[in-house]
Amino acid sequence: MHVLFDIGHPAHVHLFRHVAKRMQARGDKVTVTIRDRGIIGRLLDHYGLPYTIASTPRTGLAGSALELAIHNWQVLKAALPDRPDFLVGTSVSVAHVGRLIGRPSIVLNEDDADYVPLFTKITYPFATRVVIPEILRDEKTAKVRTHNSYHELAYLHPDHFTPDPDALSLLGVAPGEPFFILRLVSLTAHHDAGEEGLSEQQVGRLIALLEPHGRVFVNAEGNMPERLKPYAFRAPPEHMHSIMAHATMLISDSQTMTMEAALLGRPAIRCNSFVGRCSVITELEERYQLAWGFRPAQFEELLVLVRTLLEDPETESIMARRRAHALAEKVNLADWLMDQFDRGFP
Repeated sequence: MHVLFDIGHPAHVHLFRHVAKRMQARGDKVTVTIRDRGIIGRLLDHYGLPYTIASTPRTGLAGSALELAIHNWQVLKAALPDRPDFLVGTSVSVAHVGRLIGRPSIVLNEDDADYVPLFTKITYPFATRVVIPEILRDEKTAKVRTHNSYHELAYLHPDHFTPDPDALSLLGVAPGEPFFILRLVSLTAHHDAGEEGLSEQQVGRLIALLEPHGRVFVNAEGNMPERLKPYAFRAPPEHMHSIMAHATMLISDSQTMTMEAALLGRPAIRCNSFVGRCSVITELEERYQLAWGFRPAQFEELLVLVRTLLEDPETESIMARRRAHALAEKVNLADWLMDQFDRGFP
């Protein structure tokens, strides 16, 4: 079997890496193309997965359109010599190129279609299979395949992941020492236009609230304001999940990292204008109570929750029980994907 994975976000390295490595180990051919964004290349190097850069990020509608054309061309060039059995990714290009060369494209997405309408409009019509969590409110058409899982359980399921306590030393944190992670994203994706996350003032208030209880680390995309630089999270990105698994709490305006922390059993508090619009996170908030979502205008309520969690001596045991509940109901997504590939993604 030959599978081409197209990767445009650091989380997608983790989403596909166990599947890709298992394929390689049994002799299958794996090709990886990437959008040269942030830490994608570094993570692939760390996990021993060779790759080809297909494009670099561009901004604005015209820039995005040009980048897509370049990315499609480079993915086409990577696919043409052998015409892979499957082209896979959370990717517009695998759908376009797969249709062009007559090979099956498998598009994974865990965002509701009405949450990322541009992506779905230019991708889904060309895809052979659209793979989504069954909780999404999308129409389940003939090409859709659903799973009872989350993307994050392709790499954070206990079958794959055991936190490394030695990673804490990279931050100078001792085992058992309380600490907090504030994750700030740049909100520059096409579906982020007009959206809000945590403001610098709100981050300052959070630091003031949390510091008496433990060290605070700020993990930010883009340029960090001067006043926040003393709090910068400086550990290598490949150790983030091990460090996050030991954090007292994560507060973030990131969708992905909120889900990761929640599925590691860490109190995950999200503050952005996407709250209530993404079914997978809503399920983590409402069914499993592993995460909490607040809009920026609800920041005072967020502070009340933070204080409550800090003061409750049962928070740790409650979160462990809730995580166990979620893991008992959800499947290991990497295993599910391997089974689908072996059966030809029927």
